[in-house]
Amino acid sequence: MSKIELINVSKKIKGKRLLNDISLTIDKGKICGFVGSNGSGKSMLFRAIAGLIKPSSGNVRIFGKELHKDLSFPESIGVIFEKPGFLDQYNAFDNLKFLSDIQGKIDSEQIKRSIRRVGLDPEDKRPVKTYSLGMKQKLSIAQAIMEKPELILLDEPMNGLDEQSVIMIYEVIKQEKNRGATVLITSHHRTDIETLCEEVYKIHEGTVKPFHFPSVLKTQQVKV
Repeated sequence: MSKIELINVSKKIKGKRLLNDISLTIDKGKICGFVGSNGSGKSMLFRAIAGLIKPSSGNVRIFGKELHKDLSFPESIGVIFEKPGFLDQYNAFDNLKFLSDIQGKIDSEQIKRSIRRVGLDPEDKRPVKTYSLGMKQKLSIAQAIMEKPELILLDEPMNGLDEQSVIMIYEVIKQEKNRGATVLITSHHRTDIETLCEEVYKIHEGTVKPFHFPSVLKTQQVKV
């Protein structure tokens, strides 16, 4: 089945319910946005979809296969979370080469192409520890897309990016959708969500509901 399905998914940690009976279906090939305040459950939801946490109850199915039963993690996934994590002493290319060697799906030229797509230089020998937050964020996006995954989870992908870089990353995300990827995005910025997303959901206290923005200026931040 060409869908992402969450069926009555809940997650409790130390007695606190972080995801609360979530049922959600997302068709393959869509860009879907998730909005909500800090601590609402956005990152926890993404971790459940990525197979990084096991729900306390309910099921997560990725394109017809159930996580923690048929497989541990989605077979073809690219993920970034809010704080990029790389080997600080390595340069951009060596970081992605190290990660790509785990799967062995792509060659050096494909890695370099992904780095260029996000506006970085694959020949830059500076270690990542010298990078700005925005440069690390771009490298995270390059890592998420480099193997052409079927599912891409982007938690605050525009964090630390300047306006020109944001526009460039919008185009990268649209290109990923056009090749058939399903892309899920969280953002506190309304413009990100409205520019990219076909469906929008609001997460509040671990629950998920369809969401539509009120008719006000698009440039303001999401107030949720």
